[in-house]
Amino acid sequence: MQLSPVIILATLCIVLQLLVTSSAPVTTNSHASNSHWLPAVATWYGSANGDGSDGKDGGACGYGTLVDVKPLHARVGAVNPILFKNGEGCGACYKVRCLDRSICSRRAVTVIITDECPGCSKTNTHFDLSGAAFGRLAISGESGPLRNRGLIPVIYRRTACKYRGKNIAFHVNEGSTDFWLSLLVEFEDGEGDIGSMHIRQAGASEWLEMKHVWGANWCIVGGPLKGPFSIKLTTLSAGKTLSATDVVPRNWAPKATYTSRLNFSPVL
Repeated sequence: MQLSPVIILATLCIVLQLLVTSSAPVTTNSHASNSHWLPAVATWYGSANGDGSDGKDGGACGYGTLVDVKPLHARVGAVNPILFKNGEGCGACYKVRCLDRSICSRRAVTVIITDECPGCSKTNTHFDLSGAAFGRLAISGESGPLRNRGLIPVIYRRTACKYRGKNIAFHVNEGSTDFWLSLLVEFEDGEGDIGSMHIRQAGASEWLEMKHVWGANWCIVGGPLKGPFSIKLTTLSAGKTLSATDVVPRNWAPKATYTSRLNFSPVL
C-alpha cells in the first residue's frame, strides 16, 4: 500500500511534535561571507531554457507551481546539503558568476534556493541551476556552448532576496485540519531562510512553536486550533524576527494562501 504525501507529512509532523530535544542554540557564520565571493561548481538541469524544478512539486522545498511563475520563474536553483541545510536553506538567495572570460559574462545571476541536488557533492559547494539561469552566465550567443560544458567552476556569495511588490505569504498545505496545521512560507525578503516559526491562536497570549517538517514547510499538532492565527518568523542566519497578526483568518481553508501586510527589509 502506498501512502499519500498528505498522510506522510502529517505523520512526520506528529513525530516531530512528540520528540523532546534539548540542544544548544545553533548559530551560523554565514554573514561572514556575505560580501566575499567563494568557490563552487555549477551544473544545470531540466530543459535548456526551462525553470529547472518540476512545477508539480516545485522541488525539495515544496514551492509547487510558484517555480513556474515570476518572481521565481527561471531563477530557481538546487544546491547540495552544505547550502540546503535540511531544508532550512530554502528561500535563500545567492549571486553566482562563472570565471572563464572567453565564454562567461562578467555579470552574476541571482538564484533562489528551491530544491536539493541529491547527486551533488556533499563536501564541496555545488549549484545545480535551471537551464535558463545557467545560460545567463554566458556572454551573448554562447549559452548553448556553455551548457555543453556540463560542469563549470563558479564563484558565489549570499545576497538579499528582493520580491518587489510582494509581502510574506502563508500557504495552508493540503490535509490541514483543526488538529494538524501545516504552512508553507512564501516571498520572504532579506535573508529568505527561516530558523524558527511560532503560531498564536485567537485570544491567546502564548506563542506555540511550530516544527520544521521539510523544505519550507512547518507544522503544529494540537487542538482544536482556533483562528485567526498570528505567525512569528525568525530568520536562520541573523535571527531577525517578524510577526504577522491574524494573518490566517478564522475561516481558513486547506490549499489557500494568505498574504500578510509586511515583509523583512530587503537587506542582509
